[in-house]
Amino acid sequence: MRTIGVITVARSDYGIYLPILKKIQTDPELNLHILVGGMHLSPEFGMTVEAIEADEFEVGERIEMLLSSDSPEGIAKSMGLGLIGFSQAYAHKRPDILLTLGDRFEMHSAALAALPFNIPVAHIHGGEMTQGAIDDALRHSLTKLSHLHFVSTEEYARRVIQLGEDPARVVVSGAPALDNLKTIELLDQSELEDRCGIRFDVPPLLITFHPVTLELENTEDQIDQLLKALTGWDIPMVFTQSNADAKGRMIAAKIAEFVAIRANAQILGNLGTQGYFSMMAIAAVMVGNSSSGIIESPSFKLPVVNIGTRQEGRLRAVNVIDVSNTKDDIERGINQALSAKFRDSLSQLVNPYGDGMASEKIVDHLKVVELGDQLLRKKFRDIEGLSPIGGPVANEWR
Repeated sequence: MRTIGVITVARSDYGIYLPILKKIQTDPELNLHILVGGMHLSPEFGMTVEAIEADEFEVGERIEMLLSSDSPEGIAKSMGLGLIGFSQAYAHKRPDILLTLGDRFEMHSAALAALPFNIPVAHIHGGEMTQGAIDDALRHSLTKLSHLHFVSTEEYARRVIQLGEDPARVVVSGAPALDNLKTIELLDQSELEDRCGIRFDVPPLLITFHPVTLELENTEDQIDQLLKALTGWDIPMVFTQSNADAKGRMIAAKIAEFVAIRANAQILGNLGTQGYFSMMAIAAVMVGNSSSGIIESPSFKLPVVNIGTRQEGRLRAVNVIDVSNTKDDIERGINQALSAKFRDSLSQLVNPYGDGMASEKIVDHLKVVELGDQLLRKKFRDIEGLSPIGGPVANEWR
């Protein structure tokens, strides 16, 4: 049996992986080996490894790597601990192929540690851009560390190839998170109200805001501007917890202060995939800078107010309203998103990130790809027509 090692480091990637994990788990020709690290093992972030086990997946390895710090030094040290921890895990059990996803620094440590073990790496969601975050560099670095690429759109496939990857190694699978919409039974409003501890007399705002890691010096002002913009709205608000990036704890503390004096606002550490999708289904507007506002939201025809530069460069559907980090601009965006005219304009919206068949395409490919020296030895594919000093590229890359 071929052993597929799957790296999961946060609730965000686990929800995306979920349909893939189920397919691997039930395939008689594959053995699933889950390696859990990062925020999953932190009580501060909800100890979400327990949700993985509750879904009846066996956790093969636990990699403790997060320091209780969100400073740049703390993040860099956590990356180093991850490199050590994942190397020990691979020495204990070496998967035949390793599946990684996205752009987290914890994920990068896992892929880098696999390099001296000659473990082939498959990467999901390469070729995308988030120009406001260090994630952008981590994602492209993961592409170069990987041997197979499962991308969400044709545009991102072209970008991965532009990075020198062989087109034969690139599969346009779509976004796996969308597969969940076919299988997950959404919670009804009363169940969500019980889980959130507030009533939704009107559709709520769903707010997910993370640090813009290339603008750390502006983080406090950015979260202050967002909370000032929200102060004038007397409607239910559900905040999700910020991630473990630098300054994430400061954002969480500011949000906690905000919701403490509002009866109709709540911050939740872990909604889970079912709860998060259920919130997207009933929300009036999603506000923040999360990738879920770009990738998953079109499937719900959900208006999104996307703040700042964190998701700059990503393909977006017409449900996304881009605004700056200022209070006035955020208020303008929310007003536009709440208007009946804007909501009605989304009635025929089609999600550009796929058809909900990504997990099948990914698992089928992992089953048949030939392992060994041919997969491990990558050649850099030069782009014809590109001058040595950065002149115009050939038409096929424009």
